[in-house]
Amino acid sequence: MQKAKYDFVFVGTSFASSFFLKKALEILGPSSKILVLERGKRFPHADRLRSKIDNTPLGNMGALDTYHSSSEKIWVFDPSFGGSSNCWTGCTPRFMPSDFKLKSTYGVGSDFPISYNDLLPFYEEAEEIMQIAGPEETPWPMDHSYRQPPQILSTVDILLNKKYGNQYISQPTARATESVGKRGKCCTSAVCNVCPVNSKYTIENSLSWLFEDPRVTLKYESQAIYINKQGNMANEIVYLHNGTEETVGCDNIVLGANAVFNPHILLNSGDSNTLTGAGISEQVGRFVRVYYNGLKNVGGSSIITANGFMMYDGDHRKSRAGCLIESFNTPFIRNEPGKWRDMSIFKFIYEDLPQNSNRVIKGQDNVTPEIVYSGHSTYTQSGLDHLEEDFLRYFSFLPIEHYEIDPNNQQTEFHICGTTRMGTSRDNSVVDAGLVHHDIRNVVVAGSSVFPAISPANPTLTLSALSLMAAKKYLT
Repeated sequence: MQKAKYDFVFVGTSFASSFFLKKALEILGPSSKILVLERGKRFPHADRLRSKIDNTPLGNMGALDTYHSSSEKIWVFDPSFGGSSNCWTGCTPRFMPSDFKLKSTYGVGSDFPISYNDLLPFYEEAEEIMQIAGPEETPWPMDHSYRQPPQILSTVDILLNKKYGNQYISQPTARATESVGKRGKCCTSAVCNVCPVNSKYTIENSLSWLFEDPRVTLKYESQAIYINKQGNMANEIVYLHNGTEETVGCDNIVLGANAVFNPHILLNSGDSNTLTGAGISEQVGRFVRVYYNGLKNVGGSSIITANGFMMYDGDHRKSRAGCLIESFNTPFIRNEPGKWRDMSIFKFIYEDLPQNSNRVIKGQDNVTPEIVYSGHSTYTQSGLDHLEEDFLRYFSFLPIEHYEIDPNNQQTEFHICGTTRMGTSRDNSVVDAGLVHHDIRNVVVAGSSVFPAISPANPTLTLSALSLMAAKKYLT
């Protein structure tokens, strides 16, 4: 029987694939045939909400069941339709211009093969698609205002904003401040992994129409395994469906799984680049609880009200990691009469430099990758070692009674990056500036796996903008 053949095969339905697909559907003609392979099932928002309320499992495979690792480090994502758009918190700061030129600016890490200005129009397009809420003043250049009004700052945030200006701002976020489409206004319940009012932007509540396009065939429970090639071009993709390997022909492939499975598919396909799978990493976060003398921390309109950039950029990045600050507004009280809200909770999130020894490798079968991870870089650790000193430098003007720095880092920041890095050549990367694989020239690799440097900022907005940019470049 003759195999089916498609113009494009997309792997995954999270931000990377879906934003590329959105742009592709705008450009491709009406006769195009597109197959989308989703390894998981689809769980509508109502089902997720019921599962949360009843504290019952959805019945899908968890992220920790999809890979093997002897490390205690965990890598978290959602292996179902919409991917990590289901479990993210909706934090959408842009990268700083210096994040794209870390090596050129500070002499450490690697540069992106593109600049902030190259990505600027696609940042704005991604923010339009997600209807991002944000402030008028930001630490990065903007040509247009955010689409929705900013989240409201707490009383402590207001003091920090007054002192530091655009270095301490209402967090840009995909948690809507005004109802839009199927999304309600943020209810400040702080259960953003399954938003009760569907305020947080997800693929399901905002881009599910892509998969209803007559040019698109979406196949659930279909895990991409490897690519077959003729010369330096892919001509087939093999996937596992209901326990059986199936093969389809294709002219182009977009790998938009994540930084665990993008490299694993390539390794299964015979990719011999020593950088494929290398450098798995994410930011490192640590909480600080601050207790005040007579200062009430009230107000604020969302789970995370503000971002601080005082410790982010500057000459310190020549020797230690930059840091993004998040101001948490989850329901909390201080267990002392009369001081119930005399406190703040901040998270300090440090960038990392990808270490080639931390990597995704082929496992015992072609379905389950192995992750080898020995820890974050000394560059990141140096930043963490300066946490208390830097905290006091920037926060001591507040009436602090005492503070507590968590002794341990968070297990995960939910941001898996760096295993198919973008760069200028095969010697320093896996994909080029357009996210096209150096060796297989009709394969695009999308998502945070292409980041050559791991910024302190949340990656989702940037990887979505990169998908829009790559789609336009590849198809026009």
